[in-house]
Amino acid sequence: MFCVIYRSSKQDQTYLFVERREDFTRVPADLMAHFGKPLFSMILPLDGSKKLVSADIGKVKELLKEQGFYLQVPPPVENLLTQHHLAEKKPDH
Repeated sequence: MFCVIYRSSKQDQTYLFVERREDFTRVPADLMAHFGKPLFSMILPLDGSKKLVSADIGKVKELLKEQGFYLQVPPPVENLLTQHHLAEKKPDH
């Protein structure tokens, strides 16, 4: 099994995985509108020979079969101020 990966023209570090090149028929229209123009990134085998940096290959394969796409979004931005306040509230040992 292979997948085709596109990066978003609107959202930094956001990627859309589909089963076939230029086939977005199973991707919801509102998702495509938010994603922007898909910019081809690569074709990747999902046989385990290559590792995905930010996604679980099993989950990608499962969602490609079930819904026809997998959307990879960046992790949430860490709020350093909140982390600082939480660290200040912890008692020292």
